[in-house]
Amino acid sequence: MQTDKRIIKTKNNLKHTLIAMLDTYTFEKITVKAICEQSNTSRITFYNHYHDKYELLDDLSADMLAAAQKEYVKLQANNNKNRNPITSYCNFLECILNMYYQNLKFFSHTNPNENPYLNFYFYKYILKYLEIHTKKRSPLLKPKYSTKKIAGFLCYGLWGFITEGLAQKCSIAQIKDEAISILKGLLQSEILTNNN
Repeated sequence: MQTDKRIIKTKNNLKHTLIAMLDTYTFEKITVKAICEQSNTSRITFYNHYHDKYELLDDLSADMLAAAQKEYVKLQANNNKNRNPITSYCNFLECILNMYYQNLKFFSHTNPNENPYLNFYFYKYILKYLEIHTKKRSPLLKPKYSTKKIAGFLCYGLWGFITEGLAQKCSIAQIKDEAISILKGLLQSEILTNNN
């Protein structure tokens, strides 16, 4: 069943309004009332689509992750027909980085000092998907540690690397190249896996 274009337009308006409001307010300070006022949307209309601002955030996240998943499938088809687990991880990382950069207006507000809730929220999402990805690749990678430990290690490390790269005003291309190089080095070594 296709969603009504008016519903899509209303939801997109609410999402864009939330992102724009982050330029002025922390996520914790943003209220449904303020989102409605800024977006020229009635509260009744808001509550027809979302239970609260957290559900709006969930929908915004789902959009971003769906786009990243679509890109991952395309990358795998183009450069990883043999399903090499290291290339799969690099493709996964590239999709996460692209999602981050394509939504930089939003992600620029996920700094733990500015918006600790948003920082934790997206870390949790990325960790969940990285853990699923690691579990699927475990038979080929032969990990030395549990999938949760490896996913946590990679997620915290890469998230920190990206954040610090942006703080140092590194280019998107530089951060991506360096992060992929680090990831390949880790996965090809015997640090995390028993492949050699």
